Amino acid sequence: MVLLIHQDPLLHTPMYFLLSQLSLMDTVLISTIVPKMAAAYLTGRKSISAVGCGLQIFFFQTTGGAECFLLAAMSYDRYVAVCHPLRYATLMSWPLCLRMALGSWLLGTADGVMQAAVSLSFPFCNRHEIDHFFCEAPTLVRLACSDTSAFEYVMYICCVLMLLIPLSLILTSYSLLLSAVLHMRSTEARKKAFATCSSHLAVVVLYYGAAIFIYMRPKSYRLAKHDKVVSAFYTIFTPMLNPVIYSLRNNEVKGALRKCLSRCAALKSN
Repeated sequence: MVLLIHQDPLLHTPMYFLLSQLSLMDTVLISTIVPKMAAAYLTGRKSISAVGCGLQIFFFQTTGGAECFLLAAMSYDRYVAVCHPLRYATLMSWPLCLRMALGSWLLGTADGVMQAAVSLSFPFCNRHEIDHFFCEAPTLVRLACSDTSAFEYVMYICCVLMLLIPLSLILTSYSLLLSAVLHMRSTEARKKAFATCSSHLAVVVLYYGAAIFIYMRPKSYRLAKHDKVVSAFYTIFTPMLNPVIYSLRNNEVKGALRKCLSRCAALKSN
């Protein structure tokens, strides 16, 4: 998706720019976890250094946090496209898109640095076995010998804010968008509006559903087995599904992909 959007001039629009950032975040996320997990499974060496663990926490939290805010920016883009189509170029200018993308990355990075630094600062007991398939801050902190309740409380508040603030913006955008769509007289216009938003809405449901289940449940209701299953869903399967959702339901992306494959076939024949 990143290369396709970069190569095709027809996809050089704010919506696809934000989509390319989402695809980049998904690529970083899955590259942080899957190669190490696969290597551990194939070689049987299920160990990770402190530096490696810190890097996994950092990149995981950075991309996870950044994706929360980027999905909110994408929902605003869809709201403007449907509700204010004549003012789209003004309301979704390139400087604003760049600030949205950069802001998402910076907020995610701040969260990643904080969680990685604090998680590794605790003293750990003799038991160093992490009951997970990758280093995640809540799982790592459970192994600490000192009292971590203050950090866990702050981490819980941060996660709630980073999930609920973007989610509230997304819900607001879609509420206004739905109200506008219901007032449209043309059935064709309604279908087009729903088609424009359905891919993004599917990604939001997949991502936020799993993230809220992991980070917003009370500690007493958490089971390591459930956390591993849901974590696998939003760290592996959701990033894999996102490009499929956007390519299968988007005629512009399918057209760009066909053109790209045609060019590749022409180069091969030459």
